Amino acid sequence: MITSLDFPLHPMETLRYWSLLCGYFVFMFLTTGSKGSACIAPTSPECFRKNADDSVYTCEWSMNTTDGNVTFDLYFNQKKIESINKTRYTICEEELIRRREVYIWVEAHVRNSSCSSPKRSVVLENIVKYDAPQNISMSWSKNNLSLMWKAADNHPAAAEVWFRRNGQTEESWEKIFINSTRITAPNFGKLPTSHCPTVKKEGTPEYQVTVVNLSHHSAHKIQIRQRSTQVKDPLWSDWSPEVIVPAELAHEPEVTMTTKRLNGTREVTLNWKLMSHAAGVIYRQSSHGCPCMRTEKRRQDIKTNNFTIYVSYSPVNISVIAINAAGCSPTATVLVPAESTVDLKICDKTVDNKTSKKNCKQWYKLQDGDLKPEHVITLASKRKQAREQERKSIALLQDYVGYLYFEHMCDGGKPRTVKMCLYYQKEGAPRSKPQDITVLGQTHNSSILSWKAIASEDQRGFLTHYSLCSVKMGSQDELRECHNISVSLRKYRLENLTPGAKYNISLAGVTRAGTGPTATVTIYTLQEKHVNVWLSFGLLFGFFLTSTMCTVILKRIQNKIFPPVPAPVIPEFLPNQLKSQEMLERKEEVHKLILLQLHPEGKTVPQEAEETAALRGKWGSGSDEDEDVDEGDSRMSEGSGDEIPGSTDQKQNSSRVKELTDLEQVDSEIAMLIYRNGLVFDVKTDSP
Repeated sequence: MITSLDFPLHPMETLRYWSLLCGYFVFMFLTTGSKGSACIAPTSPECFRKNADDSVYTCEWSMNTTDGNVTFDLYFNQKKIESINKTRYTICEEELIRRREVYIWVEAHVRNSSCSSPKRSVVLENIVKYDAPQNISMSWSKNNLSLMWKAADNHPAAAEVWFRRNGQTEESWEKIFINSTRITAPNFGKLPTSHCPTVKKEGTPEYQVTVVNLSHHSAHKIQIRQRSTQVKDPLWSDWSPEVIVPAELAHEPEVTMTTKRLNGTREVTLNWKLMSHAAGVIYRQSSHGCPCMRTEKRRQDIKTNNFTIYVSYSPVNISVIAINAAGCSPTATVLVPAESTVDLKICDKTVDNKTSKKNCKQWYKLQDGDLKPEHVITLASKRKQAREQERKSIALLQDYVGYLYFEHMCDGGKPRTVKMCLYYQKEGAPRSKPQDITVLGQTHNSSILSWKAIASEDQRGFLTHYSLCSVKMGSQDELRECHNISVSLRKYRLENLTPGAKYNISLAGVTRAGTGPTATVTIYTLQEKHVNVWLSFGLLFGFFLTSTMCTVILKRIQNKIFPPVPAPVIPEFLPNQLKSQEMLERKEEVHKLILLQLHPEGKTVPQEAEETAALRGKWGSGSDEDEDVDEGDSRMSEGSGDEIPGSTDQKQNSSRVKELTDLEQVDSEIAMLIYRNGLVFDVKTDSP
């Protein structure tokens, strides 16, 4: 490069010279020392250990570029680490100054340009940055949420937790700062049941924090970051991935069961309601499959709401729990009871307590008919342990204790019961009497008795029947009458008793070894009631008399309220019947009336005439409508009166009077009928 001139130049040449020199420097500046837009400076590096006991430092930085040909130089004071292709670099502590302050920065090289980050002064010994929490586990305890993840150090850490309800994107994040507790895997989660799964290895340290006052009925979304509490300048870790915490499974599954009996086995179908509010739920059932297989309970995870399992005739417990990411529900235990023992017979002599190569044997202790899978003695077909099991089984089986015996075999993985009976290693008479024998009701010739059965542990043998005996007190012979009653009965009606008598009743249980103690009670039959024959007749007579009186009274009341309508009496006058329809249609006309009256004895004709005139006067006092008729009658009477002496009509009247004298035998009444145009008048006169 030319730095000086030894000869003079023309002014124009001098200007050209300096122009070329300036262009040269501009070119060199742009190609070598430029920090322009071709290189964007990276961020200051962070160098740290992942925990306080780590001996390796990790340095991280970032740069906003899309160029893939970028290299970095990392500086620790004057120490330079060249040609790094990533934004991350690890270095052992032996190569660094850890306890004194150092300056660190990064220089980036992009093609022909370079740029540097700001320098940073740090003491590397005081810097620790944990990894982001991973595999976060959770569990609910009422409204408190416990969060667990793998511990990053041997000391507790500080944590920052962000949370909000799942699906509520419009809600802002709630934040809490809390110091975690370092726990170990055996105490992980404090989950509500031991059936809950845990993927942690035993002894793995965990960090745990508890967020209080959260609704356990709702799902939440959370994020966590952590930092050390053991160094002076700790760095926050990166945020964990967003984790959804489902609602708590506060209730056990509602399980229903249906059982179908097959040949020596039972098909059990379980159904339960799906828990729709809790996402990601699976169900786990656990039970012993084949009793002959000496294994742990079989567990199976189910994503549907039903399951079918095959069990033997012996009682079986089946457990069902619901599981989600936040824990487990309480366990729902379904007891499949033993097959019905009604009419079950006693085991024969072929049943013993020795092992079998093909079958396994079970003895369930009878405790008031309650058979529980926990109270069972199982003898499986294990050749290596056959003698030891036989010895233990013989020692466990007790004399005078009842057992429900089952003999099973496994057929294609399914249990099948081949024998079922009642077993006593040794029998005896019952040691207890039936309890609470009482009289429920009685008549003059019968009585109803009830009692409680003898407890299973007091029977000491197979109870064949109850013996009920009755003895009549006060009689000369005092005969004892006994009845055998089925063990399934708790009531009995004792009949054919003597009225008004006293009986002593005794009841006892009977086994094949003998009769047990008796329970006694005294009863008194009622006196027989004789029916009075005369009283019966009296009641019958009173009934008929009462019914007759009631009938008469009702008839009279009916006649008063609804009187009978009399039928009209129209006497027949044959000589005066109408001859034709024209006579019926003729209008009524009033004619002169002739009053005839019989002459009683001792009366003369003039006297009769006076009485006839008086009678006419009475008729004359009638209605206005008959005035014309009365006037005509009076004129007729007057005319006839004038003609009486010496006239021919008088002779005719005398003859008529003579004819009527034959009717003098009529008692005190004489009726005169006057008939004209269909009208009849009945005139009655009093006899003298």
